[in-house]
Amino acid sequence: MKKIFKDLINNRIWLLMVLPGTIWFLLFSYLPMFGTVIAFKDFRISRDGFFASVLNSEWVGFDNFKYLFSTDSAFVITRNTILYNLVFIILGLVLAVAVAIILNELANKKLAKIYQTGMLFPHFLSWVIVSYFVFTFLSADRGLLNNILDGFGIDAISWYNEPKYWPFIIIFMSMWKGIGYGSIVYLAAIVGIDRTYYEAAMIDGATKWQQIRHVTIPMITPLIVILTILNVGKIFNSDFGLFYQLPRDSGALYSVTNTIDTFVYRGLMSLGDIGMSTAAGLYQSFVGLVLVLLTNYIVSKIDEENALF
Repeated sequence: MKKIFKDLINNRIWLLMVLPGTIWFLLFSYLPMFGTVIAFKDFRISRDGFFASVLNSEWVGFDNFKYLFSTDSAFVITRNTILYNLVFIILGLVLAVAVAIILNELANKKLAKIYQTGMLFPHFLSWVIVSYFVFTFLSADRGLLNNILDGFGIDAISWYNEPKYWPFIIIFMSMWKGIGYGSIVYLAAIVGIDRTYYEAAMIDGATKWQQIRHVTIPMITPLIVILTILNVGKIFNSDFGLFYQLPRDSGALYSVTNTIDTFVYRGLMSLGDIGMSTAAGLYQSFVGLVLVLLTNYIVSKIDEENALF
């Protein structure tokens, strides 16, 4: 006990640094876990307060889960959520690593910092703001893209009523907004690689591509594996702003933009069914946990050193 107390005193500065993050997790991640019981109840708000409302609500078992997946949209929202995330994981990984390598290989480091800052900027933009930018391009009446098409004698396209274009638009905008931020982690890992590896490779006559292939990529592989495992755990979650704000909640696009998160939000707004919304969140978290454990198990069987745990 004395040793623990002594360690706390000796590391008080570091503990104070992580205190805000710890409080945030307690308030927004661990404390709300009590509310997961709502997923199994017909939740009704009463004047006695939240906790009394939870305890007094009728227990309905898995009825909320049945409602979530008995609708006609169950297959569509599940398909969209999984397929989009698979593309985001694979394409996002390839582009983020490629951008990080390119930035690291630029001889002019000041120019590299300018490029990095420019690519990082979209990450800090709200999807609401981005949706208006996109609207200026895709508006049926005054959109820049339709004006360009008109200049070539091509009829204007009603973008917000044509589902076939939106999988490409969503993927492009997701990459545009997230690649700059995603590449930072890989760039930091690449910068931390011991330069003697590259010097040895150059002495052996390795070209720049061979150095990247046999030194850079193998050295950041553990990081790639860990981040991929964590991303697989979020495969049943979707970026709400990307799928709701960007297409401006157009009903004509639901077949390609409706995901579990947007479906639950619309259900909550129209029906006020808090139990169903909680069931969806619990389902996403449970599946994410299972996928993380499964993916990590597979990785540990292939290469134990690169496993998350």
